Amino acid sequence: MSLTGPPDDELLARVFLTRVIEPGDEVGGRWVREFGVREVARRLMERGLPLPGVSGKRWAGLLARAGAARPREDLAVAQDAGVRFVCPGGVEWPGQLDDLGDARPLGLWVRGRAGLRMWALRSVAVVGARACTEYGAHMAATLATGLAEQGWVVVSGGAYGVDGAAHRGALGAGGATVAVLACGVDRPYPRGHAQLITRIADQGLVVGELPPGDHPTPSRFILRNRVIAALTRGTVVVEAAHRSGSLVTARAAQRLGRLTMGVPGPVTSGLSAGVHELLRGEATLVTDAADIVELVGDIGQLAPDRRGPVLPRDLLEPATRQVLAALPARRAARPDEIARGAQTTQDDAIARLYELRALGYVERHDDGWKLTRQAMTSVRGAAAPP
Repeated sequence: MSLTGPPDDELLARVFLTRVIEPGDEVGGRWVREFGVREVARRLMERGLPLPGVSGKRWAGLLARAGAARPREDLAVAQDAGVRFVCPGGVEWPGQLDDLGDARPLGLWVRGRAGLRMWALRSVAVVGARACTEYGAHMAATLATGLAEQGWVVVSGGAYGVDGAAHRGALGAGGATVAVLACGVDRPYPRGHAQLITRIADQGLVVGELPPGDHPTPSRFILRNRVIAALTRGTVVVEAAHRSGSLVTARAAQRLGRLTMGVPGPVTSGLSAGVHELLRGEATLVTDAADIVELVGDIGQLAPDRRGPVLPRDLLEPATRQVLAALPARRAARPDEIARGAQTTQDDAIARLYELRALGYVERHDDGWKLTRQAMTSVRGAAAPP
């Protein structure tokens, strides 16, 4: 293959390098930055002088990979599968991925009709445990549904558990979702999610750094997470144990200056321990989509005030509520005692006690006043004195 002359020579060089250099390899990224993608590809293809920063053994391994690379074939296979290759600096390239520096992807394989750059501008990552609880799956789906309904793109990793629940929540709401895979986007992984990933490709986007047919490895899953973090405005972790890969995504987001959010869970659950650790640091606690949008959205997109149900006693004037709260819970009290507890005059206390009697809160007992059975629950809920 010639890498000089044709108008697509840089694209071919980048496709070639996706077969040779592993995702997130900062040494390879530095080569591309210092020497240019075509020169790096030329040296590898022509078995030229070793590039700096690697041992002879490592260079020999790269040359072996280079000898097996067939970029034109990869592009043909991708085209047959409805997959395109997006290069840095291109029209569809999300500029926020440049924040990764030398760990920036060499390019992205994209499956789906939507434009990645525009979708990424208004996106949120929802990630978490693969072996999540019912609570985790419910929260992920609920958050994703709410985000999709408000016009946000939900990004996750296509895995079992929280990832799958988040994708399904967005799809179920008729919204947009992006799956970032740690393998070739033409071969869905995990296999059990083949139907889900196909649906995502039809309704959203499936994205990855690896060329067609390439398989996932543990290290590729970890390195994939930096793309999820960089691509989005913020990362929400729903459930994560202390060693969860989701925490890698969250910490990558923090390093990149993105917002990091966590959904709390039971303190007895090991699957929430990692989230709680994040929340003790710089992460922000969120409980619904409105909380998330308030953090990542535009100025003025505020979450609604959180309030419990309005009780009848909430409708009383503050001074009358103070008199009601001054009544003991289990005995009658004289007006002077109630007035002292309410910090008012005895005449004012008596006037308000008659008002409360008309509303069914209190009743007279000889020279004293006592709460009615109806009022007991209300006053106890308001932390009335004993």
